[in-house]
Amino acid sequence: MSEISSSRPLPPANTVNRPATPASDLTVRLQQPMEDLLVAGETAKAEVIAQKALAQNFQLLLRLTLDNGRQALLEANSSRPLEQGSTLAVTALSQTRLALSALTGSSNKPMTSLDLEQLPVGTLIQGKVVSREQLPGTTTYRVIVNLLNTSLAGSQLAIDSDTALPIGSLLSARVQSNQSLGFIPLSGRLDQLALSQQLGGQLSRQGSLEGLFTALQGLRAGGGLPDGLAGALEKLFASLPDAAQLSTAKGLAKALENSGVFLEGKLLGGQTQGLSADLKANLLRLISQMMPGALPGTAPGAAASSSALAQALPAMARDLLQTLNKAGTRQLGLSFPLPTRLMKNEEGEDDLEATLKLAAAAIARLQTHQLSSLTQSQTGPDGNLLTTWQLEIPMRNQHEVVPLQVKLQREDSSDKKKEKQETLWRVELAFDVEPLGPMQVQAQLAHGLLASQLWAEREQTARLIDGELNHLRQRLNEAGLNVSELVCNRGIPPQGPRTTLEQRWVDETA
Repeated sequence: MSEISSSRPLPPANTVNRPATPASDLTVRLQQPMEDLLVAGETAKAEVIAQKALAQNFQLLLRLTLDNGRQALLEANSSRPLEQGSTLAVTALSQTRLALSALTGSSNKPMTSLDLEQLPVGTLIQGKVVSREQLPGTTTYRVIVNLLNTSLAGSQLAIDSDTALPIGSLLSARVQSNQSLGFIPLSGRLDQLALSQQLGGQLSRQGSLEGLFTALQGLRAGGGLPDGLAGALEKLFASLPDAAQLSTAKGLAKALENSGVFLEGKLLGGQTQGLSADLKANLLRLISQMMPGALPGTAPGAAASSSALAQALPAMARDLLQTLNKAGTRQLGLSFPLPTRLMKNEEGEDDLEATLKLAAAAIARLQTHQLSSLTQSQTGPDGNLLTTWQLEIPMRNQHEVVPLQVKLQREDSSDKKKEKQETLWRVELAFDVEPLGPMQVQAQLAHGLLASQLWAEREQTARLIDGELNHLRQRLNEAGLNVSELVCNRGIPPQGPRTTLEQRWVDETA
């Protein structure tokens, strides 16, 4: 954490080869027209990023910040030098001419405190270090930072830090108070970038679970499978829950635990005794039985032990997934539910080869859910911690297997002053079960108060559910929940960009 400096003397500003002067009624000419940035008479802020002395004048690089936060870089020619890092008020005289002046009432002095009405606690700010000086007799450094975002973009902030921040480095921090900032380590931002990149790659490789289970049911019906493969198939189908199991708290908890989203955690913790029911582990075992060398008539190979299999499967699955990595539009798998994606059989593929690729695509889909969970688990602007678990459970429904997509979110309040910490739970479900058709459910639970909305794409289903809502409300009340809202809608939930941490289906404080 770093403190915003108060009344200590500021370090001297950087100088250029010729004496820099304040911008006072200075007119500069742009090298290219501004187009739609400003029209004649409009004003904005600008920061002097760099300058270079030419034979007859000075070439400036300005960062223009409009009132709406939009930024643009402009190159201009000036008759005299300006101090690098200074913040100016600019007025457009034409598309190629700007009038520069010092900001009214600021004298370009860095801020020594933050206005929490403009930058509330939890706001993410970004800036660039323009100067640094060690304070005499201390290990503290006075650092001047140019703000790059928010409504204060273009302003300067003076902070005191125990770290000698390099000049020119970019910083990200969250506002903790009007006199303190909490810096976000670069490693955390790189981790998020790596997650986003990996998520995009997994999404292009994944395939829907229903395609795999349809193919596996065909293999079972055909018979004549080797004992190892037949046994792996039976173990996989036996581990799948049905609707009756998922209707009980114990059965649902077991299904969530065995969904595959926790497999890596179990292996790291040495919990290998419960892997026989884990969906992802069973899919990897199935792949091992279909790999060349595991089937009769191919190169000799024997079944591996559990520990050897656990070591070999990740590399084997990675090789399989790479064969499915075809060019396509990169998109983030943050939407819920994940869309249906059925793999097409290529000419010349036999049933086992096609099923092997479907199994690899199914593992990629489970990994997409896992990466999406990590990407959505974060600390919000208000400091609240959001933890996300997104997963998919294949459910036996008579003679078919129906994937049930689930997203659980827990938001913990950051207000330490409250005696009892507030916890907000959100649940989203998506499934397609005949004869109801595609449905989605969203629910929010806080302080024992439940609000829920259901969506059914079929009109007949929506009418059926609407007629049963009173019965559902009664069952929920009997379970100890107070229901504030319970409605059913025709169609699908609103789609489009949204900030997860700011989303509220029902505002209980309104």
